Amino acid sequence: MADFDYDVLVIGAGPGGYVAAIRAAQLGLKTACAESRGTLGGTCLNVGCIPSKALLHASEKYEEVHSGVLAKYGVKVSGAELDLPTMMSEKDKVVKGLTGGIEFLFKKNKVDWLKGHATFTGPNAVVVEGKAVTAKNIVIATGSSVTPLPGVEIDNAKGVVVDSTGAIALEKVPGHMVVIGGGVIGLELGSVWRRLGAQVTVVEYLDQILPGMDGDVRKEANKLFKKQGIEIRTGTKVTGVAVKGKKATVSVEPAAGGAGEAIEADVVLVAIGRKPNTDGLGLDKIGLATNQRGQIETDHDFGTAVPGVWAIGDVIPGPMLAHKAEDEGLAVAENIAGLTGIVNHDVIPAVVYTQPEIASVGLTEEAAKEKGKIKVGKFPMLANSRAKANDEPDGFVKIIADAETDRVLGVHIIASVAGTMIAQAAQAMEFGGTSEDIAYTCHAHPTHSEAVKEAAMAVQGKPIHM
Repeated sequence: MADFDYDVLVIGAGPGGYVAAIRAAQLGLKTACAESRGTLGGTCLNVGCIPSKALLHASEKYEEVHSGVLAKYGVKVSGAELDLPTMMSEKDKVVKGLTGGIEFLFKKNKVDWLKGHATFTGPNAVVVEGKAVTAKNIVIATGSSVTPLPGVEIDNAKGVVVDSTGAIALEKVPGHMVVIGGGVIGLELGSVWRRLGAQVTVVEYLDQILPGMDGDVRKEANKLFKKQGIEIRTGTKVTGVAVKGKKATVSVEPAAGGAGEAIEADVVLVAIGRKPNTDGLGLDKIGLATNQRGQIETDHDFGTAVPGVWAIGDVIPGPMLAHKAEDEGLAVAENIAGLTGIVNHDVIPAVVYTQPEIASVGLTEEAAKEKGKIKVGKFPMLANSRAKANDEPDGFVKIIADAETDRVLGVHIIASVAGTMIAQAAQAMEFGGTSEDIAYTCHAHPTHSEAVKEAAMAVQGKPIHM
């Protein structure tokens, strides 16, 4: 290894990158991680998953007190006020604590943090802030960034047309927020500002929100968000956004064609998706091309077409999820070390952290039907004792199983704690479990997870509580 500065150099310190670096160091490899951001953790920890969840939690607390709903439990509150600067400060405190935690883990595991943007100069070489660095193995873990909407300029500093980063740092509650895109990010952040007092309109080009999710989930979610006061406009195309002072005008028309109209807004959130961060890496210097979607293709072990260069996370095909990147980070480090690192991409859970939460793992009913005969079991949270006791009646658990083998193919949950409940389903699927396995596993009472057991029993045609 004397010919190289490092055994492993990871480019990017997001969930995939920092995990890959720490694991490689744990396995005895001399490791460095290049990161140009002033703090570790990538988009997810700094301006994505973590701060948005902090605001979701805080906004739920505010609405719970401000709306007067606590009175039904005998808790009477008056004079509740929103202190947005304090809420934002608390969010920042959470982020600072976690980014600092990763910096501590780098030091503990002797991972060198190379501060700056890394660009390839050759297959085993990069330059970081003018300094040449060599490594036997280089892992690309540069994540993703917001997909721009053609003709629409995002300016987070002005706070009128913003992306997800700008939407978690607004200085005041907008009177009217228009969210362009009915996916996970748009719905989560739209939920935050709706709870804090904004009128929220979600504009989605497709005929339903949450593209790619199970049909029953999409329909139910649409109903629930409308019930919460979010206006959902599906089948609608945005043709332009004009800004004048501190106001914006969003021009829309039916996706199928028709008369256009204008929607006035105080804030426009552009949330139409994310794209891989590969610009500026110098991939051409090592002869590595991206596919039509701008992604880097890899083999089963996360190796690219260039020996010694690996890639994980949002820059490769698959769902752009932090936990997928983390698992790939573990796997690629182990593969580099000569071990066997594997990620089962058929069992990657996804969660929408609205209220109620929405979680899925495996195949949707539509996709499962295309592969063969299936059985479906469904159980409403309305009939779950813990959900009833907590006054959380919305949602359901849906389990899809192979009609012949009974093997679980997919699980979809809408419930207040769906993100936690989905772990049981993912583990059952990882071990090749059947609906009968879940149905005959004893679940604690009273818990939300009993709904998973009941849905599994429904696959068998014999739920107890409905």
